[in-house]
Amino acid sequence: MNVDRPTRGFRVPWKPRRLQRPHHHEKHVVRRLSYLDFLPVPVKGHIVACVGEFVGTFMFLLFALGGTNVVNTAPPEGSNAADLSANPSKIMYIALVFGMSLAVNAWVFFRISGGLFNPAVTVGMMVVGATAYLRGILIIVSQVLGGIAAAGVVSAMMPNELAVKTELGGGTSVVQGLFIEMFLTAQLVFTIFMLATEKHEGTFIAPIGIGLSLFVAELMGIFYTGGSVNPARSFGPAVITQSFSSYHWIYWAGPMLGALLASVFYMFIKALEYETVNNVTDPKQALGEKFDHQNKKETSPTQGSAEPDHRVDMNIAGRTGDAFEGSPDLEKGHAPGY
Repeated sequence: MNVDRPTRGFRVPWKPRRLQRPHHHEKHVVRRLSYLDFLPVPVKGHIVACVGEFVGTFMFLLFALGGTNVVNTAPPEGSNAADLSANPSKIMYIALVFGMSLAVNAWVFFRISGGLFNPAVTVGMMVVGATAYLRGILIIVSQVLGGIAAAGVVSAMMPNELAVKTELGGGTSVVQGLFIEMFLTAQLVFTIFMLATEKHEGTFIAPIGIGLSLFVAELMGIFYTGGSVNPARSFGPAVITQSFSSYHWIYWAGPMLGALLASVFYMFIKALEYETVNNVTDPKQALGEKFDHQNKKETSPTQGSAEPDHRVDMNIAGRTGDAFEGSPDLEKGHAPGY
């Protein structure tokens, strides 16, 4: 072939289609439970959410309680689990196993049921309107049952006595324990609001931040209250061991008050439109940027050429569409980014 002359009639030796895609004629089979088609879509949604929360809470507490039981097994005579946790290495171990277990399972079940695993978190979601009341009540029941099942399985699998009960330690009073649980839960719930409920570019890694939040909360709370931060975590072992302390109610009231505190603060900053405070705007929330090339920044003799002033119009609802004029997406009736 002469390199100085353009080639004609040259064909690339493509392989036949049947050799490239031998299974192209096969149809993709979607595995569905066809015998549940008679159920309305909302009912199936409730079933999926409840099953997901039950299994997710079970898996989360199975590893968390199992790891805690490893640390607290065979305690010295006259000591309780909270006193044993005064050992820094034990505190670190329990906090790490709770935080990592929550991060992994929340990441797995996030797309199924939301990955809440905590009645207090569910109450917070109901207060801010992220979860419907009926769905929230059903999820709470599933979470409590999941906590009982996890404690029962750990008790049956471990050869030693179940030693994961949350108790007050270090001379902590009941009132002090109540407020400790409240503030620890408030920190966890607010983390969930800002990382998971608020949709942004980092939402997909929200479980890591949520797990770290629980890790930090456990570091502080294990010695004083046992680090419950979750009514299902305290109620499950109490049911299995049939041992309810006189102050068991603080492991329900404290987290619930913390969830309400976080919800009120979250709604407060949302009412103040916290998104407008910082100049950094999430690309997924900003529908567009209005470029004003006429208003240029003033430059000093030592500075280079001026750059155009990029301004973001935050009042998206009141736009006339001038910034998107000529956009094919606008002509179709929807704004870019959706």
